[in-house]
Amino acid sequence: MSFPLVRLPLPRLLAWTAVAVGAAIVVLDPLPGTEGRVLGLAVAFIGLWATAVIPEPITAVFFFTAAMLLKAAPASVVFGGFQSAALWLIFGGLVMGIAVRSTGLGERLGARLSHAFGSSYWGIITGVTLVGLAMGFLMPSSMGRAIMLMPIAVGLAERYGFEPGSNGRLGVVLAAAFGCHVPTFSILPANLPNLVLVGASETLWHYTPNYGEYLLLHFPVLGFLKTAIMIPLIVKLWPDTPRPEAAGRAMGPMKRQEGQLALLLAAALVLWATDFVHHVSPAWISMAAGALLLLPGVGLVDRKAFNEQINYGSMFYVAGIMGLGAVVAQSGLGARLAGAILEVLPLAPGHQATNFAALAVLSTVVSVLTTLPGAPAVLSPMAGQMAEASGLSVEAVLMSQVLGFSNPILPYESAPMVVAMQLGGERLGPAQTLCLWLAGITIVVLLPLNFLWWRLLGWI
Repeated sequence: MSFPLVRLPLPRLLAWTAVAVGAAIVVLDPLPGTEGRVLGLAVAFIGLWATAVIPEPITAVFFFTAAMLLKAAPASVVFGGFQSAALWLIFGGLVMGIAVRSTGLGERLGARLSHAFGSSYWGIITGVTLVGLAMGFLMPSSMGRAIMLMPIAVGLAERYGFEPGSNGRLGVVLAAAFGCHVPTFSILPANLPNLVLVGASETLWHYTPNYGEYLLLHFPVLGFLKTAIMIPLIVKLWPDTPRPEAAGRAMGPMKRQEGQLALLLAAALVLWATDFVHHVSPAWISMAAGALLLLPGVGLVDRKAFNEQINYGSMFYVAGIMGLGAVVAQSGLGARLAGAILEVLPLAPGHQATNFAALAVLSTVVSVLTTLPGAPAVLSPMAGQMAEASGLSVEAVLMSQVLGFSNPILPYESAPMVVAMQLGGERLGPAQTLCLWLAGITIVVLLPLNFLWWRLLGWI
């Protein structure tokens, strides 16, 4: 008796292979303490999140359940993402997004931007991407930038006649999601991993990079050139043609609710940009704005819209990603794997090109396992050991981490990217495609240019 051969699509095959390998690791438990179980969880759930064969929020629920049943970490660690300020920044942003759409302010701002960007698809994608990059100099939170920009980008897409499901709408959403996040790793206070790196550098090595030094070292290649590559990639991979008749639709005078919301968003933007003065977290500013919008007397977000349009799934997804990173860090698995990789890396004094490439690879690989903010937390304590092995300065080794965590291979590594795509109403699959293209071009083209730039500046 013969059985028919079942052929699974590649994403499903990869996902279930990862689950099977992860389950085998859990059963064998090859590492001390909880590290073996955590490694099995990491392999299985990274596979599920990377392939998206199960909706991402549901995968997060399975992660929470499995981590608790396996006693991989205390509940305070597994569910720590729900206590994270970033999660409540997202919640406030979701409320603001509903208000921007329901009042019509997003469409109005999109109409204003349409005049500046022109009527070509190239102009639209370029404009949205550059606005996101420019916001990196003004707002210290990539999550805040995504929350602020995405509803406006969606309004702009509607203004140009890009329907849901069209390449044009997807291109605009990707331009906003990647533009306000990926190139801004080259701006010191703009992203969380940058701040983790600076904090660890100060605490462990008494090295504090200043704003100008960091910008000069990273922005020309990882900021400017990466943006210049990202724009044509989006245009070529998701081509479309704007509809001038939709872009020409007239807008009436601003309504009272739009004016109120514009003032509130402007106040939030100012407070986000000046957090170095008042030291209030962007998360609590976002929460305060969301709470004001929900006040019954204000009327900008009613009960029905709140109940029906808040995407709680995105919050579970982000909390799951944060929980996995925290469990890996708490178990010591991240440091163990980084140390194991370090032992086989070809670090040697005098071989600067090889050292540069090896350190970039190390940061990239650790970022996949621990998510982007986890990489500097895991690698910074090893900077002295890596500097001794390579003959580079501790400062150069610390700054080399940016080469990896600024180059996400999988969208789940970056919570702001995930949230931005969810706010834009798009699947993560296209973001995965763009991540892979950018990562490949970065490795082949930008990292060699970065090496030459660092040589020119005398860093290596």
